[in-house]
Amino acid sequence: MSPRRYVVDHTKGVMHIEWPLFGELSRALALKVGRAYDPELVVGVATAGVVPGAVVAAMLDREFHSIMVSRRYRADHVRETPAVLGTAPPDVRGRRILIVDETCDSGATMRLAVAAIINAGAAQVRTAVCFKTGTFEPDFYALATDSTIVLPWDREVLVDGELVPNPMYEGV
Repeated sequence: MSPRRYVVDHTKGVMHIEWPLFGELSRALALKVGRAYDPELVVGVATAGVVPGAVVAAMLDREFHSIMVSRRYRADHVRETPAVLGTAPPDVRGRRILIVDETCDSGATMRLAVAAIINAGAAQVRTAVCFKTGTFEPDFYALATDSTIVLPWDREVLVDGELVPNPMYEGV
């Protein structure tokens, strides 16, 4: 099977995010959340949402957990429907929860995460992302853009002990 690739609409542009900008956007997101919502626990959507989720949780001085929602890729590089893998953290029961992901477009992944957290007994749930890239309206976001986002931790991968450009973004 060849490596997965994102289909990029070049008319919308591509944003290559560097670590300093990611840090500032995470800081801005934590400030927005902290001024309007008091979560008792932050849940990052694994895998990419764990990074901003952990940063936001640390800045809010809140407990952090993760939930795995995955979009698998078929051999033809088309994303399949996302699915929750595993279970929601049991610590969400009866608590105010903030779910954090790196981006949201259609909201399919976020809706699954929200449903899993509500089904696990959360008292209240709000959503936050660094990048709002589509029609889904999270409760909080740091930046809205139509551009394809290439995150700093996703730009390169290890192959035979060497960092190489991530083939998923070939041609981007």
